[in-house]
Amino acid sequence: MTTTALATATRATRSLAAADLTVHRSAFTQFLGDVWVLTRRSIARIRREPETLSDVTIQPVMFVLMFAYVFGGAIGIPGGGSYHSYLIGGMLGMSLAQTAPGTAVAVVSDMETGLIDRFRSLPMSRAAVLTARTIADLLTQVIGAAAVALVGVAIGWRITGGVGHAAEAFALALLFGYAFTWAGVCLGMVLRSAEVAQQAGFIIFLPLTFISSAFVPTQGMPGWLQPVAEWNPMSSLAAACRGLFGNPNPASTVHAWPEQHPELAVICWAATMLLIFAPLAVHLYRTKAH
Repeated sequence: MTTTALATATRATRSLAAADLTVHRSAFTQFLGDVWVLTRRSIARIRREPETLSDVTIQPVMFVLMFAYVFGGAIGIPGGGSYHSYLIGGMLGMSLAQTAPGTAVAVVSDMETGLIDRFRSLPMSRAAVLTARTIADLLTQVIGAAAVALVGVAIGWRITGGVGHAAEAFALALLFGYAFTWAGVCLGMVLRSAEVAQQAGFIIFLPLTFISSAFVPTQGMPGWLQPVAEWNPMSSLAAACRGLFGNPNPASTVHAWPEQHPELAVICWAATMLLIFAPLAVHLYRTKAH
């Protein structure tokens, strides 16, 4: 009787092991599977709540229209050129960077509702939870970039640098936006409420955008502020996009290294942020798990 029961239990254990998709899978394969499942979850949530896309659709459109028609007439471009054409390169970077505070709020909200704790109780990769979050945000950034481009075309912005260079500009912008999202994940891991995360995002990320050449040339800033703006990663992204789009780019006359090599500077900034914030975010996640 005991032997029969033992044999039955053994067969049942083997059946469960065969049904468990995590058995006989490499860590990398499991990581990819977890990322895919969690990314689909985030996308499904966006489909159910499309208003969550307002920060990458409505807000950029409002900023483009306000700067183009309210402030544009008072802003001169060194070397000449249309402010409408000048604006879009900087607005593209701002619209992508604005997803970082949203990421922080989403991470804090998931922690407050206990969703992160449920993920921790499952046999899934720790890094997959955060990676899926950033990939889902990258997809929303693609939508935001398209929204900025469309409203830019509506106000007279045109690409004159060729399709290949334009594709490179969008790729650089999305790379930078994705790296910036990991900073938002770290912020969300260290804060305790969605309200604080929203306020912190405003305090940290908004000055980073405005103390740059995203909306105004750095030549018109006070002398002590110009080096800060010139070495701001947002200025590098704006200069890279304007140069590749073939739009007015006063930063090309500035002798700071990031303004003379904006494409390389964007890659360096993005790589630095990924190397710092991605491992830090995973470390914070694992630390909080214990």
